[in-house]
Amino acid sequence: MSSHKLQAEIRELTGKKVKNLRASGQLPATVYGKGVEPQTIVISLPDFQKIYQEAGETGLIELTLDGKKHPVLIHTVQMDPVKSSYLHVEFHEVNLKEKVHAEIPVELTGESVAIKEKVGVLLPLMDHIEVEALPTELPEKIEVDITGLAAINDQIIVGELTVPSVVTVLTDPTLIVVKIGAFVVEKEPEPVSAETPAEGEVPAGETPAEEAEAAKEEKTQSENK
Repeated sequence: MSSHKLQAEIRELTGKKVKNLRASGQLPATVYGKGVEPQTIVISLPDFQKIYQEAGETGLIELTLDGKKHPVLIHTVQMDPVKSSYLHVEFHEVNLKEKVHAEIPVELTGESVAIKEKVGVLLPLMDHIEVEALPTELPEKIEVDITGLAAINDQIIVGELTVPSVVTVLTDPTLIVVKIGAFVVEKEPEPVSAETPAEGEVPAGETPAEEAEAAKEEKTQSENK
């Protein structure tokens, strides 16, 4: 069983009243799963922050509730967009004998030759891949060695990633995880000739109103001839 352990209690407060829990250092949460009746719970905010940093959304957690141990994964973490504080957590209780789908973080390792020699720029295109595995066999991350990327358009695709044999990758194997792109050079704007006004520009010394008045005067003189 996982070394990540978390204590929970049944939560009585719901709705707007849960703000009182947050003020006291507690975090409202919900636990649910296949064949499991959803329960509203409360957990210690400091304990959750520590475990979330260590386990992420793929690390198995032993959640103790009413004396019973529940194997869970962190499913959803709701944050306050202004204060960047935790608002609510959803735990998914899993069957240790049934495979689950999960998104595993991708971590780039090494130093690309292309970057080291300033040949191009590194373009990370994916930060997660979807996999299927038993809860106890989910990797915390997938490491991608970028050392061999040496030229423009060199790339690593999902199908080239190294994953444990017990893990099935569900993401399209042809998708690009990371590649080397060319430097973008901004083109210098072409100088505008002093003799040729730019489109929409009025020659020096004439305002639009003056130009219209001159045209009107020429038309009047032409008609009087």
